[in-house]
Amino acid sequence: MSLPLETRIGAHRVPHVSPSSAILSPLAIGLATVLVAALLLSLPISLPIGAMYWDVVVFIDGGWRVLNGQTPSVDFFAPVGPLGYWLFAAGLEIFAKPQPLLLAQWMLLPVTLAGLLPVLVRIDRSSRTLALALLLPFLLFQLLPTNLEQFSSYPGFDGFGIYNRHGTQLLYVLMVALVFERRQRVLLFVIAWICAALFLSKITGFIAAGGLCAFAFAAGRVRLSTAVGALAAFAAVLAGLEATTGVVSAYLGDIASLVGMNEGVLISRFVQAASIHFGIFASGCLLFAALLFLDSRPIASTIGAAARHPLRAATWVALLDRNAVWLGVALLAGLFFETQNTGGQAFIFIWPVLVRIACDASRHSQRATVAVLVLVAAVAMPPFVNVLHRSARAVVGQLMYVKVPAQNLKALDSVTQRPEVIDRAAHMIDNYVAYPRTYEALAADGQLPIFSLYSELDFQAAWLMTANEAVDAIRAYETAHGVRFETIMNLNFVNPFPYALGRQGTPFIAIGADPFRAIPPPNARTIEAVRNTDLALLPLCPVTVANQTIQKIYAEGLRDHVAVPLSRCWTAYIRPGLIRGN
Repeated sequence: MSLPLETRIGAHRVPHVSPSSAILSPLAIGLATVLVAALLLSLPISLPIGAMYWDVVVFIDGGWRVLNGQTPSVDFFAPVGPLGYWLFAAGLEIFAKPQPLLLAQWMLLPVTLAGLLPVLVRIDRSSRTLALALLLPFLLFQLLPTNLEQFSSYPGFDGFGIYNRHGTQLLYVLMVALVFERRQRVLLFVIAWICAALFLSKITGFIAAGGLCAFAFAAGRVRLSTAVGALAAFAAVLAGLEATTGVVSAYLGDIASLVGMNEGVLISRFVQAASIHFGIFASGCLLFAALLFLDSRPIASTIGAAARHPLRAATWVALLDRNAVWLGVALLAGLFFETQNTGGQAFIFIWPVLVRIACDASRHSQRATVAVLVLVAAVAMPPFVNVLHRSARAVVGQLMYVKVPAQNLKALDSVTQRPEVIDRAAHMIDNYVAYPRTYEALAADGQLPIFSLYSELDFQAAWLMTANEAVDAIRAYETAHGVRFETIMNLNFVNPFPYALGRQGTPFIAIGADPFRAIPPPNARTIEAVRNTDLALLPLCPVTVANQTIQKIYAEGLRDHVAVPLSRCWTAYIRPGLIRGN
């Protein structure tokens, strides 16, 4: 059996070792991290805008809707589960003007640390080094809002892939417990806690977690009573939410709609995920093969014993609870999770398994030990290097950056970028206005101005700048005509305007509105909500096929709205009653 170190810890055979310093304990570090994060969220911090940064506005839109009494999935269609919007709403209540990307990244800390620290506190009593080896890498990924993938040549922080990062961070906590925790009560809590969080945030992460938990049960790590208890606790949480909010059934309906809109060939997505993360996955496969080779004799012996006594559970546990098998299962779970992702911190939850393998490497010959440790490093280093390198570039680059003019957008104005990028954004806005037919022709042909438009930093800066202009234009129109738009809808991917103006978002529509993947056909209730919307905005800088498609999707509800040129980059569709009242 592998990993004698972890087994001794679980069985309490290692004598108590006094902590060298209480300040370096996992509990102290974890609590200090939460306090520092809260302090930083209270300060006026700006971050360099990155590719597809506008994804963070999905959390702003959803969180603001929650604060105004809407329930995710029940009152609006969302691309992910409700947990992130609830947490973000709490953050908006606690902090006056938090940097939104940092809030979206750090709001999960209370959830993840609640599952991680009980395990690490016990490990710390026996091995401070092991406890910190599990905690510090996790905190690095939890604190840095950076993906492994790079979509822009210039440095910036990633506003996209946030929910994917949340998924891998929660899976990291679960894996620590499954690999290193032997107390069944703690396992019951962590499994129920993390699986509930994954279900309510990223459903593919929940499915991956289910596979890991099933394997841990088969490998003898989780007793039947623990599995049943965790399942019961998980079901109780969902039942309580369903009884009080109706969110669970509505969320499952949203998932079914998303699956229907995103049907594809799963095998091809596995190949794509493996190719995108080839360095990690290929190195993991080599490590898997090396471990199988090194343990080939005991594995063959255990297989023979299982064949002779197929009903003897201990034989199957001996076969499954091995470093190689844990690694193989983790790689498959990680690959499955990445089949549905565009950006994130892929495969970071394999780290606890790698720590287990490194702890056990010395039982092999000297050459084999070196080979195993080299392969462990090959699997572990790409995420660390990519995230640290990209984050360091963004921090250093910001020294020469200037604020993006977005002062009307509340917390969204806390972004910076290179002066030349902002200058280009201003010139591109002028170009969109001066030559609209060019972009209309491209949209009619189903094309964007450039293939990677949404990844371009100048587009993200220009989007914020034009949204900033729209707020001024809305206020000016309201003052000039003596009206007030209480409900505001944006015929665009995201909608910052209810938050920026303190109004309501149109209920029952999709947020994170990708018309090709994430807007279900509107039903009668949705059409009626759009019909009752005071103001719908259509962005023109530039005209895109996506925005035109969103307009077509909701065209029935907007049929009676009156089109009014609001500003150089926006057309307003105003509810007829407000026009007649002028």
